[in-house]
Amino acid sequence: MSQRLSAAMWTQLMQRSSRPNLSLQSQIREMMVTAILDGQLPSGVPLPSSRDLAEHLGVARNTVVLAYQQLAEEGYLISRQRSGHFVNPEMTPGNGAVRRGPAPPARPPGPDRPVDWAGRLHLEPAAQRSIVKPADWQSYPYPFLYGQLDASLFPIADWREVCMKSLGVLDIREWAPDRITLDDDSLVQQIRTRVLPRRGVWASADELIVTVGAQHALYMLADLLMRENTRVAIEDPGYPDARNIFASRSSRVVPLAVDADGLPVDERLAGFDYVYATPSHQCPTGVTMPLARREALLAMANDSDLVIIEDDFESENRFNGDPIPALKSLDHNDRVIYVGSLSKSLAPGLRLGYIVGAPPLIAQLRALRRLMLRHPTAFTQRAFALFLSLGHHDAQLRRLAMAQRERSAVLLQALAQYAPACQVTPTSGGGSMWVRLPDGVSAVELAERAMERGVLIEPGDVFFASDTAPGGYLRLGYQAIEARSIEAGVKELAAALEGLMPRS
Repeated sequence: MSQRLSAAMWTQLMQRSSRPNLSLQSQIREMMVTAILDGQLPSGVPLPSSRDLAEHLGVARNTVVLAYQQLAEEGYLISRQRSGHFVNPEMTPGNGAVRRGPAPPARPPGPDRPVDWAGRLHLEPAAQRSIVKPADWQSYPYPFLYGQLDASLFPIADWREVCMKSLGVLDIREWAPDRITLDDDSLVQQIRTRVLPRRGVWASADELIVTVGAQHALYMLADLLMRENTRVAIEDPGYPDARNIFASRSSRVVPLAVDADGLPVDERLAGFDYVYATPSHQCPTGVTMPLARREALLAMANDSDLVIIEDDFESENRFNGDPIPALKSLDHNDRVIYVGSLSKSLAPGLRLGYIVGAPPLIAQLRALRRLMLRHPTAFTQRAFALFLSLGHHDAQLRRLAMAQRERSAVLLQALAQYAPACQVTPTSGGGSMWVRLPDGVSAVELAERAMERGVLIEPGDVFFASDTAPGGYLRLGYQAIEARSIEAGVKELAAALEGLMPRS
């Protein structure tokens, strides 16, 4: 390689590092770091002047000047007065702190003996039936998916503010150390005083633990409380991941068919150790368990030594009327373990949830969590605590409720107009609709046909414990699709449905 790269080479390097989410200055820095660490810029190579590189890349000279300064401060470049900038020899491969790994060892002679992984596995999670979404779902024009981000609803300025505040010197001193089993005190306080009271739940600090999302909470509870002969009742249809988690611990997980009011409370619950329920908005039907049935469930739990795992994943975001208090709010005997999510109303990728339970249970969960991951990232905990304390979370909930109310109405009207043969389960809120297809129509086949038209839907088969669903069902989410796109999406879905309708 020559001692100086040509203008074409600099342009090519810049294109490789071009990412729209980075500023031009950051793209130049990334380009330089990559070229240095990969050996494309050898030790001691002089770099173009800031003026020349700016001309090569078509950017402002000051952008290059600032990039050079930052790289010099970080030790990638050496600045020599009147001579310019040079690659620091200590940062190139084979020198100083930056070294390439050793070459792979030669394969020894003799026959291969591969590991029999299938014979060693005690559990095959990959074989379980789970909800599947395309990785590139955001490229589809009509994503009727539940639990995904709508970027237009994300409060960018508010979240950026709390992240910046969390980077203050005093805050860093609090969240940067290893907290081992502890959570961020300010987040625990905000959950206790701002989040839980909305659901009628009051808890002390020793009754609460922060988790990496609600699913992590369910996994820890199963790990701690369930073994091969543990008897667990679940809803059917119900949340597939909860079913899979519990089934990985016990073979005595029993699905109970839900009705128009959610999980029935009758003699079928007798003899169970645990029951998993989603009373606020049943997953996936969206129906809400009435207050009378909640009280009956608690009474049965007290009489039969039953413990209830309440997954309040949507926190009862109702469109009309006041929300019914959480099951946990009616519990006076520690019969309910309450699982909640913080990130679902903001961004699923943040992965923050919590468990509310009896102090002895929470103490054991902390010890178990230490073995798994010690604690959720303390920086995110601190940022979310500020997000709550500054009122951003309350404002976000109002925005989300307004958007979901509008989208629900548009979707309901569009289904009635373009797909009248479908039956929609009435709900009072939430972020999805449970739809029954006409007899003889396969939800899986409809999903394939709809995808060809740019429409993503969730077939309902996976929510049922049996491999064969009793009829064709869909869960149509409206969290990730804007209201203005819903009608056109339903038109395309109806066209795909028309091609599958049985002919009389």
